[in-house]
Amino acid sequence: MTTTQFQVRKDQLATTRFVDLPDEPLAAGAVRVRIAHFAYTSNNITYAAFGEAMQYWQFFPVAPDADGTAWGCIPVWGFGEVVDSHAEGVAVGERLYGYWPMATHAVLQPVRMSPTGFADGAPHRSTLHAVYNQYLRCASDAFYNADSEAVQALLRPLFLTAWLIDDFLADNAFFGTTQAGQRGVMLLSSASSKTAYATAAQLARRTGIEVVGLTSPGNVAFCESLGIYHRVLTYDQLDQLPADTPGVYVDFAGNGALRKAIHTRFTALAYSCSIGGTHVSALVSGRDLPGPRPVLFFAPAQVKKRVQDWGPAEFNQRLVSAWHAFRAQVSDPAAPWLVVQTHNGADAVRAAHALVLGGRSDARLGHVLSLSD
Repeated sequence: MTTTQFQVRKDQLATTRFVDLPDEPLAAGAVRVRIAHFAYTSNNITYAAFGEAMQYWQFFPVAPDADGTAWGCIPVWGFGEVVDSHAEGVAVGERLYGYWPMATHAVLQPVRMSPTGFADGAPHRSTLHAVYNQYLRCASDAFYNADSEAVQALLRPLFLTAWLIDDFLADNAFFGTTQAGQRGVMLLSSASSKTAYATAAQLARRTGIEVVGLTSPGNVAFCESLGIYHRVLTYDQLDQLPADTPGVYVDFAGNGALRKAIHTRFTALAYSCSIGGTHVSALVSGRDLPGPRPVLFFAPAQVKKRVQDWGPAEFNQRLVSAWHAFRAQVSDPAAPWLVVQTHNGADAVRAAHALVLGGRSDARLGHVLSLSD
């Protein structure tokens, strides 16, 4: 038997290939999982764009070609089913949620098992962040709903990041932008992206701030229809906000020209953070910009802080409650924010990658992919 894996060239993300890898016999304590389906969004392009800097390539490492060409396997979030188990406590047929390679199968080495899940104890993952090494048993997962796996695959990891961004900004008192009764402006780029509008949905519940979405002209109507942005502007309408507006910039696009324009125009910009890079070709350093130096937001750091602040049980309760409220909001039959499209097979996976990488995916669509039969 073989495992089919989708790989991209690390230095040319548009160059892709499929590789058939022979399945080795399972070692003692290991399990083989058939990857049922996984989400593919601009978040995954961020994993690739920051693959070296943030160690995303290391989760499912690919050996370089003989000529030194470096290939990578982009991590994805989704669901799988155990098809072979040499691990006591993990049964064939168990359904799992977690972080997978873009492939038909994956081999895990379960450690630190509990009724709710386990971690992958593969040696090459031992130094990587624990948040990405956890696999949850769907049968006991408070987030899980069997009727909405596709929505969970698409939005759950993005929602976690969004919820943590909102919490981080509030935890830091919006960096002083709401002092003396003033209304702090939260500027969110790539406002039609799922992580951005999930963040906006949380921020919209706060008082004393204005949530402004920045987007391209073609996505203005969609962003306005969500009802969570106080104002939606195109990228060339920054002059509609006063230059002395006290604000925070939350950068979901990674567009260097836009970042420079915002830092140059807004003299009272208090904080600037980068979440991802949907505009891969425009990723640049934040050095030598006016105002605060951009900081890369690392969600696991806020997880660690809040678990220490609240304890694991309260952290999970708050997160699960917020997730179910958001899922209901997104899936409202009267005005859904998300339309799921499923794609099966190698050609469909390659096409979806090209679409998302090129930024040509409709904002309302969510792509759920599968390479398995």
